[in-house]
Amino acid sequence: MARDTDSDARAGTASPPNHRAVSGIALILAAAALLQSSLVAGFATQSQAASGGDQVAKLEASNGRLESRVAGLEATRPTVPDWAGIAAAIEPSVFTVVAGDWLGSAWVVSSDRRGSFLVTNYHVIAGAWEAGVTVVELHQGDQVYPAWISRADPADDIALIEVDTRFPALATAKVRPALASPVMSVGSPLGFDGTVATGVVSGYRSLDGSDWLQFSAPISPGSSGGPLVDGRGAVVGISTEKAVGDGVEALAFAIPVQTVCTALTTCPDQV
Repeated sequence: MARDTDSDARAGTASPPNHRAVSGIALILAAAALLQSSLVAGFATQSQAASGGDQVAKLEASNGRLESRVAGLEATRPTVPDWAGIAAAIEPSVFTVVAGDWLGSAWVVSSDRRGSFLVTNYHVIAGAWEAGVTVVELHQGDQVYPAWISRADPADDIALIEVDTRFPALATAKVRPALASPVMSVGSPLGFDGTVATGVVSGYRSLDGSDWLQFSAPISPGSSGGPLVDGRGAVVGISTEKAVGDGVEALAFAIPVQTVCTALTTCPDQV
């Protein structure tokens, strides 16, 4: 702008000499004022940019702290068992046992190329065993497998059944689950095979000289001998009996699986 004004002056446009001097001073002052204004504006723009950068940094730091808190909460959140997945994995190893006029449930504790060993309650096969009959049937859906009682332990109310077909064995728990741990019973209440029900470990009892795992999942006649599994799918007990009476609810009992693994048979897959 100053250059244009000087060029107009040289071309003789309009102003007396003293006016040109005054005008030049005014223009210089105006130019100085404009430069100062530009510097101030530039400084303001830089300050705003710096302020915006600080705000972004603060937001990023805040987001980082929030993400850390969320990760911490997720790490401490109780995991919910995938019961549908566990049931699907377990059911091929659980059977209905038919022993004469009695029926109950059984589950595979071990297997090899020669066949499988299954655990059930002694009272399920007691009628046949005490009558000298060792042959029983294992039912699973429409399939029926002939089997036989290979060992009985009336004192602990457990028995071992053998079949010459190989089925997948279930893992067993090394230690008993904590109180309030989620559990699922699998069995054949009233002959309805493959029935599942969930609950929690309610307590541990010593009754008549025997140890019991108390749980809240519902069971019925025919459930006896079926596995009670934890949130990993490992067997923690053998569903055996329940309390009945007016006002009595969710009061079932299982023989701890450790009794099976020490008194009846070897449990090869302990977790």
